[in-house]
Amino acid sequence: MFVIDDDVEVRAFIQGLFKATGLRSESFATAEEFLRDEIPDRTGCLVLDVFLPGVSGLELQRKLIDAGVRIPIVFITGRGDTPMTIKAIKTGAVELLTKPFVNQDLLNAIQPAFDRDRVTRHQQGELGELRRRYDSLTARESQVMGLAVSGMLNK
Repeated sequence: MFVIDDDVEVRAFIQGLFKATGLRSESFATAEEFLRDEIPDRTGCLVLDVFLPGVSGLELQRKLIDAGVRIPIVFITGRGDTPMTIKAIKTGAVELLTKPFVNQDLLNAIQPAFDRDRVTRHQQGELGELRRRYDSLTARESQVMGLAVSGMLNK
C-alpha cells in the first residue's frame, strides 16, 4: 500500500487508518519521491492525490502505465471536477474520492483495488509460465504448434 499526498496530515491520517485495519503502508510527499524508490513486488494499491507539486497524480498515473507498472490507483482530491474524474477512471483508476472523505469510503475503495491487483498478478504469473514453456519448445515443436494453432492437424 502506498500513499502519495503533499499534505503531511493527510498522509499521517491515511497511514493511521491503514495501520488500524492491519494494512502496511508507505507514504510519500511527491510523485518524484515515490518514483525514486523501488516499488516492491507485492499485492497492493496506490492512494494518490490528484494535485501534487511537480508531477501531478494524473501525470504519475500516465508514467506508471507507460513504464508497464500496473498498480491499481485510488485517487483522492480536495477539488475534483467531472472531466478530471472521467479522465482518471478512463485511464484505469479504481476510484476518485473527494476530501474530506469518510474512512469507510476509502477502505471500500481499496478492496477492489487489492482484488484487481491480485487477479492481475495471478494472470501475469500464468502468462509468464506459458512464455517459459513456449520458449522451451524446439524449433520443430514451435513450427507444429504454429500450424496447429492456425487450424491444421498436428500430424
